[in-house]
Amino acid sequence: MRPQLAVIWILIMATFFPPAARAGECVVLLHGLARSANSLLLMEWSLKRAGYDVVNVDYPSKEATIEDLADRAIPEALFSCRKSETVHFVTHSMGGILLRYYMERVAKPPARLGRTVMMGPPNHGTPVIDQLNDIPGFEYWNGIAGMQMGTGPESLPNRLGPVSFELGIIAGEQSLNPLLSSIIDGPNDGKVSVESTKVEGMSDHMVMPVTHTFMMNNPNVIEQVLAFLKNGSFKRD
Repeated sequence: MRPQLAVIWILIMATFFPPAARAGECVVLLHGLARSANSLLLMEWSLKRAGYDVVNVDYPSKEATIEDLADRAIPEALFSCRKSETVHFVTHSMGGILLRYYMERVAKPPARLGRTVMMGPPNHGTPVIDQLNDIPGFEYWNGIAGMQMGTGPESLPNRLGPVSFELGIIAGEQSLNPLLSSIIDGPNDGKVSVESTKVEGMSDHMVMPVTHTFMMNNPNVIEQVLAFLKNGSFKRD
């Protein structure tokens, strides 16, 4: 669905379906590589309409390693949610890798950790990095963190272990870039394969007809995010 139609859909839903209060629940949003918090504004607005407190983190995704970005962004977000009894996470793309790294580094999830939804996470990297990393300017556009997301055994995603928190993953199977899709084996969203989004320990996994770039603004994706945060599973009807 086009972004303009998604906005109209959200406004209609907001008009006829008022939010239900979810006192004490905070949702942290982590955007993807080369994006900003603005890319999750529609998700933020939808979560707020559903009654959640929301912290939409803006971090400089191309200026540091995944490790440094995670250690900088996530503690600040948790502090912003310090008054909430439960803290959920919703991530897009590389934001999910930041969260996995942080949760593994702290040894065990915080006691008040709720549920997490990852949209298009490169949990086993992407061959786009492997195939194009020698092209002049590629590292500039993807930054240090982006270059860490290859598919080799030493890439950061592949050095992380299973998840130990309640996690639902949404994968896309439509692409806006046939050239990049031709590099990736199997169904993919133009950046990440469906298979690469999976990770050991996940609670639920859903494949949807959306692209990597715009999946976070798709009203059906937003509906599934809300369903998982509330029930711990995606809607199958």
